Amino acid sequence: MTAPGKCVLVWDWTIRLFHWLIVLGVATMWWTAEQGMMDWHRRVGLVLLGLLAYRLVWGMIGPGTVRLSRLVPSPGALVAYVRDLLGRRHTPHAGHNPVGSLSVIAMLLALVTQVSTGLFSVDVDGLESGPLASKVSFETGRFFAEIHETSFNVLLALITLHVVAIAAYYLVFRDNLVRPMLTGRRSEADFAPHVPIDSRASWLRVILSAALAFGAVSAVWFAGN
Repeated sequence: MTAPGKCVLVWDWTIRLFHWLIVLGVATMWWTAEQGMMDWHRRVGLVLLGLLAYRLVWGMIGPGTVRLSRLVPSPGALVAYVRDLLGRRHTPHAGHNPVGSLSVIAMLLALVTQVSTGLFSVDVDGLESGPLASKVSFETGRFFAEIHETSFNVLLALITLHVVAIAAYYLVFRDNLVRPMLTGRRSEADFAPHVPIDSRASWLRVILSAALAFGAVSAVWFAGN
């Protein structure tokens, strides 16, 4: 029998660090672009590339709640969850709920589009460009630049929806989704009788994921120089 108020780890420390570094990175990416600080903009883009590469690998070898395979909800689970929401019923999930999973997938795809197109983008004067812009023609680089700009607007819209949803869960269901992303933990009582297994990060897998992410960034860096 579990002790009252006992908490279980649902988000490992690396995924929490990833989350907040992405928040900081997107904000910095916007600021550097607005201020014309393109050298720093490219550096931030490479950092985001590394973070996304880490998330991809970690999504395959990390603990249960971060697995990419768990992000795709079944149609039945999604319909049932939406029906519960419409009835103002909410059951907490270890990890992302079915609707939240779709939101995360959309944001990750927008981020991947944003970063990958930025690598090949060229501005209208051909003076500022991504680290791999020399690998494509000027016209192709401009095409990527247009997608790069559009995908950022899409990303901002998705982030806004994400923040609104978090606020709604707190106001309507009194479910604070920010705290677990800070502490990593939720009360076992939230999940009774199905208590999730602790999502602890294996140091060997962390190092492997970080090494592969560093390798991806290094490959882009050397390819562009």
